[in-house]
Formats: sequence, structure tokens, C-alpha cells
Amino acid sequence: LILHTLETFGNKNIPVYGMNRGTVGFLMNKYSKTALLKKLNNAEITEISPLVMKATNIDGKTFTGIAINEVSLLRQSRMTAKIAINVNEKERLDELVCDGVMVATPAGSTAYNLSANGPIIPLNSDLLSLTSICAFRPRRWRGALLPQNSSVDFIVKEPKNRGVSATAGNLEVRNVSKVNIKISKELSFKVLFNPDSKLEDKYINEQFAY
Repeated sequence: LILHTLETFGNKNIPVYGMNRGTVGFLMNKYSKTALLKKLNNAEITEISPLVMKATNIDGKTFTGIAINEVSLLRQSRMTAKIAINVNEKERLDELVCDGVMVATPAGSTAYNLSANGPIIPLNSDLLSLTSICAFRPRRWRGALLPQNSSVDFIVKEPKNRGVSATAGNLEVRNVSKVNIKISKELSFKVLFNPDSKLEDKYINEQFAY
């Protein structure tokens, strides 16, 4: 809900204050209606820049989406995906045989990225996480940390036989052949937090959770 709200209203420069009544709600405050207007007035702003995904399918059509947490590629069938990885137009991995791969923002590093054994990234680190999902070859590759201004290209090998989907936020593109991911230079979403539950502190605390 908070991600959908940010994508809907955040691009209008409207700050969003969320309260969690569910299970995780990492980008939300604890639920309490007590002195709510005072909390809103005292809330501190954290700015989050989303990723922009440009995905091209096997028919040559291009789709653009944004993602606050991550852009992920996943295999569509029983066959593993084979994906080449370029960073800033330079080939870094000629073939990753895997169930999938993702690029995550610091804000999204505690979500799907963490479940895939990716690193937790502090919000002010200016980094992106490049994380494999069940990598088969190279077996020892565990991903990479990239400067936030990096441009990442995923090139799907055998896209007609080894179908791969790409997801950014609510947008899913099936049968992709190439996906470009970079941080947005235009969009920046404002999230409000109570002074006693700063988002930066949550990320530090998460690294010591067990």
C-alpha cells in the first residue's frame, strides 16, 4: 500500500506519512492516532529516489516502469534463465545461469533483496545492490554493490526458449530480451517519519537483527 501510494502521489511532490497496521511496513510509522496532527507537524522527511526500468520484449516493444524497492528478473518456466550483465555499457558477466537477478535501492534492500541474501544498504550510501536469485553458474558469484549512478543492462540469452519476466513496481513485462535499469534523476519521493523512528535507524537496527 505504501509503495502504491508513493507512486501515485509522490510524483506530485506530496509527502506521505504511513502507519503500519500489517506485518512488515518498513517504510511506515507505528500505528497510533494519539496526537496525530502534532506527529505530522514534527515528522522528518526522508527522500527516496526510485529506479527506472526500460524493458524490451522479444517483439521489440519497450515498456517503462519505476520501482521504489527493486527491479527483478525471473525465469518464466522450468528452465533456468541465462542472463548477461553489463554495467555502464561494459560487460561484467557474460552469462549468469539463475532463477533471476535484481537491482535494489537502499530503500528496498531490506525487502526482496534481503530475502535473496543481498546486503542491507544504508540510505545515505549512494549505492545499489545487484543480487542474484538462486545462481547456478557462476556458483560462487554473490552479487555486487554498485555506485548509485550506474546504468545496468540485463541481456537475456535464448529469450524465446528460456522466457524471463521483468518487474518494476506494479508493472510486469513478460518475455523480455533486454532490460536497462538506472536511478531516476527526476523523481524523488518524500516519506515522513516520527523523530523517534527514523528510517536510517531502522536500517542500522536491521543489520543487528537475529
